Amino acid sequence: MQASLKDFLIYLTSEKGLAHNSIEAYRRDLEAFFTFLNAKCLEDLLEADLVAFLTMLEQRQYAASSRARALMALKVFFRFLKREGHLKRDLAKHLISPKLWQRLPEVLDPDEVESLLNQPDASTLSGARDKAILEVLYASGLRVSEVCSLTLYSVDDTFVRVKGKGSKERTVPIGSKALQAVDHYLTHYRDASDSSTEEALFVSEKGKPMNRTAVWSMVKRYASQAGISKRLSPHTLRHSFATHLLNNGADLRVIQEMLGHSNISSTDRYTHVSPTRLQAAFDAFHPRKDVVT
Repeated sequence: MQASLKDFLIYLTSEKGLAHNSIEAYRRDLEAFFTFLNAKCLEDLLEADLVAFLTMLEQRQYAASSRARALMALKVFFRFLKREGHLKRDLAKHLISPKLWQRLPEVLDPDEVESLLNQPDASTLSGARDKAILEVLYASGLRVSEVCSLTLYSVDDTFVRVKGKGSKERTVPIGSKALQAVDHYLTHYRDASDSSTEEALFVSEKGKPMNRTAVWSMVKRYASQAGISKRLSPHTLRHSFATHLLNNGADLRVIQEMLGHSNISSTDRYTHVSPTRLQAAFDAFHPRKDVVT
C-alpha cells in the first residue's frame, strides 16, 4: 500500500500542483489510515473500513476540520486508485461529509483583540517583534505561514505583499498601528539579533526566521496573560479580522480577496458568526421590520 501512496503523492505534485503543506497533510492522514488498517491488503478493503477509520477519529475527539480533511484525503486517494486500475471501484465514492463537520471559527471581540495586542512589552527585542507579529496577523488577516514568510521587502507604507497557498501572490492593505509596530521593531530591535544576512522580516533572537510553532506558542502565552479563555491560535486573529470587517460593512468578495480564498464558500462561513451584520441588513432592508401584530 505504501507504493500506491508514493504514486499518489507524485500525482498530487505533478498533475494537481498542490502546495507542499497540502501534500504533507494528505500523506499524514493516509499513513494514519494505513496504521489503522493493521496491514490489511488493499484488495480486501471494504467501505466499512473507511467508515470505521472516520468513526475512530470522532471517538478520539479529533477536531471537525481534521476529520473532514481525512475524509477528503480518502476520497481523492481512492478515486486515484480506481482511475489507475489498482481497484475495481471507488470505495470512498459514497462517503459524504456531514455539514455539521464544519466547525464555526472561534472569534475574539474587539476588546479581547485590544487586550491581546497590548500584552507584549515593546521595549524589548522579543516583545517588539511579537507586538509587530500580532498587529500584522490582525491588521491584514494573514495566515501564520504567510507572516513567517514575509521578508524585509514585503511591507510598504500601505500594503503587504504575501505569497499564500499554492504560491499565489496577493497584496493586502495594512493598518497604521501595524505599520507603527513593524517600524518600531525594525528601527530599534531587528538588527539587535544576529540576522545581518537574513531577509526574513521576523526573526528569533538567534537571527533565524520565525516558524509557525514559535508564533503559535507566543499567541497562546499572551492570550493566557490577557486572561482570554477562548481556544486561541494565530488563525483566530485571521478569523477575527474577517468577522470584524464583515460586521462593519465590508463586502464579502473584498474579504475573500484579502484572505486569499480561491472559493467564496470558504469566506461565506463568516456570515454565520456575524449576527451584527445580519441584523443590520434586516433592519435596513426588510419592508416589514417594524410591523407589530
